[in-house]
Amino acid sequence: MALALWKNFLQITLKRILQQRRLSLYNGAHGYDEELIKKKLQQFSGGSINLSKEDNGIAILTLNNPKLMNAFTGTMMVELQERVTELENWKDGKGLIIHGAGNTFCSGSDLNVVKEISNSQDGMNMCMFMQNTLTRLMRLPLISVALVQGKAFGGGAELTTACDFRLMTPGSEIRFVHKHMGLVPGWGGGARLVRIVGSGAALQLLGGAARVGPERALGLGLAELTLPSAEEARALGEARAWLSQYTDGPADVVRAVKKVVAAGRELPLEDALRTEKEIFGTVWGGPANLQALVRRPKHK
Repeated sequence: MALALWKNFLQITLKRILQQRRLSLYNGAHGYDEELIKKKLQQFSGGSINLSKEDNGIAILTLNNPKLMNAFTGTMMVELQERVTELENWKDGKGLIIHGAGNTFCSGSDLNVVKEISNSQDGMNMCMFMQNTLTRLMRLPLISVALVQGKAFGGGAELTTACDFRLMTPGSEIRFVHKHMGLVPGWGGGARLVRIVGSGAALQLLGGAARVGPERALGLGLAELTLPSAEEARALGEARAWLSQYTDGPADVVRAVKKVVAAGRELPLEDALRTEKEIFGTVWGGPANLQALVRRPKHK
């Protein structure tokens, strides 16, 4: 009995590891040594990434380093990966809201970390680590929202693009400041931005390091809505209410919807169609489908 349980545990663990590798961009073939990179990043401590999972299937992920406008330290980068892994294994999850503590979103990387890993190899390692993490975040079977309060600069702006939606509060701004730092986006934000706003608008935002407030973000399609409140707790409540219109319903159906959209966004058409077929098969004849047939709803 114990041996059977142990084998089952190993199979589940191996399945999760393989799933994470499929969802990631880089591995050993790319010169990517994750454990070595994590060990380096963990030398730079401060702040935290907090996660709470609510009974309604919505998780709240908080960037918590308000003294530095929630800038990412090395340990925060590692913690973000850990929180993403936790969300990948949360089978009842339907939605995710990412926000920053202290009424601001995120100012990017902690400059103290940047100075310490300013050589090319360390920079590339950090780039691959964060691209892996944010790609896995983007591919979560959860409908995700970046709640932008205050500033979302640099890496913080890149993080918003890994979410399905962006909601902004009055007076907030998104700004890709990389050019002023002699850089380009390195966490995948450039490629994702092109897909969100188009290449012309992306060139303007990256090349001009432009300040993008709520009104311009709405016009570009970078944000979905300006929330009424700028106060942290109220804005979070408003974001919950907005997201609930998309997460209402059985978890397996909501997660299937996100998977279909993610496949259509990332895969060639034929592969996306086959993936849609496979996902369709997981819900056809399922509890929600059968209950809907019993109710025989009229479509108006």
